Amino acid sequence: MMLGRAVSLVWKSSRGLTIANLLLTLLQGLLPLIPLYLMKLLIDSVEEVISGGNTSSFGHIGLLIGIMGGVALLMAAAKALAGIVEQTQARIVTDYMQDILHEKSIGVDLAYYEDSRFYDTLHRAQSEAPFRPTSIVNGLIRTAQSCVSLLAMVGLLLSFHWIVAVVLLAAALPGVFVKLKFSRIFWKWQRKRTETERRAWYKHWLITSVGHAKELRLFGLGEYFRKRYRDLRTILREEMLGIARRKAAADLGTQAVATVLVYGSLAFIAWQAFGGLITIGGMVMYFQAFQKGLGYLRGLLGSLAGLYEGNLFLSNLFDFLDIEPSVIDPPEPEPFPASISRGIVFDHVSFGYPSGNSRALDDISLSVRQGEMLALVGENGSGKTTLVKLLCRLYDPVSGIISVDGIPIRDFGIADLRGNISVIFQDYARYHLTAGQNISLGDIQHTPDESAIREAAVTAGTDSLISNLPDGYNTVLGRWFKGGKELSTGEWQKIALARAFVRNAPIVILDEPTSALDAKAEQDVFIKFRELVKGKTAVVISHRFSTVRMADRIAVLHKGRIIEHGTHQELIDIDGMYREMYTIQASAYS
Repeated sequence: MMLGRAVSLVWKSSRGLTIANLLLTLLQGLLPLIPLYLMKLLIDSVEEVISGGNTSSFGHIGLLIGIMGGVALLMAAAKALAGIVEQTQARIVTDYMQDILHEKSIGVDLAYYEDSRFYDTLHRAQSEAPFRPTSIVNGLIRTAQSCVSLLAMVGLLLSFHWIVAVVLLAAALPGVFVKLKFSRIFWKWQRKRTETERRAWYKHWLITSVGHAKELRLFGLGEYFRKRYRDLRTILREEMLGIARRKAAADLGTQAVATVLVYGSLAFIAWQAFGGLITIGGMVMYFQAFQKGLGYLRGLLGSLAGLYEGNLFLSNLFDFLDIEPSVIDPPEPEPFPASISRGIVFDHVSFGYPSGNSRALDDISLSVRQGEMLALVGENGSGKTTLVKLLCRLYDPVSGIISVDGIPIRDFGIADLRGNISVIFQDYARYHLTAGQNISLGDIQHTPDESAIREAAVTAGTDSLISNLPDGYNTVLGRWFKGGKELSTGEWQKIALARAFVRNAPIVILDEPTSALDAKAEQDVFIKFRELVKGKTAVVISHRFSTVRMADRIAVLHKGRIIEHGTHQELIDIDGMYREMYTIQASAYS
């Protein structure tokens, strides 16, 4: 089943090259038989000349040698062409498989990225995808080639003596059994040690990434992580070498058996020639046929063992490709409203993360009217960000309904829903692209023009910053690429804000959008933001009450539940958690 899927993937990515590979395989499988027969004719002709003293047949000998040279050139040309085809196909299939991995990585639920088991599956898939399908198909092709050549050699040997064919099989089988055994051993070891390999890679990433460079130096963590990396790699290396040593010992034993059988066959063939039962040319031909047949049989059985190993490791790839998302489009999606008239409603919504033991949201009922700005406040972990993730359908609630203008958001196409929401999360991304590209990514479907990009930057308060960069909006941000300009955390956040503002969406969500900005910059952004979202529905998450009090209504979350709800003044008058948090923050400025 898995072999069939691997062949299908290779066929889809490179049909023409697969056909060319098969034809070249057939040609290379049949050609080796010709030199063997020509060598027999050549030796017998030479023996005839020597024994009879007849030199008139030397022209015949020269012709045989010329034909042998032509066949050798043909074999070399076929091999070279097959190598080019194989390399070309390998690169095409590798790129195709990476594209499939990327497509699957984009399509899986966000929840998978919060489960360590998913990372093990992804790591194994990434290890196998670039080469395993091509390896499988090449293994099948080599198997076919070995079969064609082997059948030719076995037919020749059977014409001599059946026992030589039996010895041929006996010489090759032990080595295959060893390969099959150790293929499974190594597969089990790799699955067992996937997390260890990821831990080692993580230490490597900590040592080499720019994001951790300052702390590694300030806290002297470099040697600490370096040692941890060495320790993990030592464990992996010693265990793998232990398997390799055991396999080498087993291979040596099977090779010893094969050597005895090979030279025993040579003795038998020589004895037949000594008894006059075959000619000297026949002796050379049969022994070469035996040696080549042994090589082809080993190649065949080795290819079969390789296919068995490939089948084992393909499970790593298909474990990932077979992951099915739970957040999916409805069979017949409803169109998103051209203009929102009533707003957003959360109706008894509850949700728990797959990796968690408790509910992140518990029976949330809340509405956000059209044209209204709602602020969500509460302690860290109270469920604020989870609430907006559900609105974006990054997850689906375990119970309850979220609707826009009375239509459950599950009834919208996912892309349609998300295309009508502009959002910036507190863990916003930093794209090492130009400043203009960074902003335009906020509305990639409509490819905003320069004026729209600049307007979004003005609203986010970053236009003057960008204009003063060496190449303005064409300046690459970050240090990953040549000529890149690094920004401060606050400057990166303004770029992310501009990315959210460039999308002309009816719903705008800002999750801690100004946490890295100073008080004045924050106030400027929100004054402009209020103008920007007029007539739109906005949800803002913030710990800064100078921002929160600008909202039309405020919802206070605590342990996944809404405990207070109202305007700033109404919540102050209630004298509850909101007033307590507001008072504590206000006292810091008094």
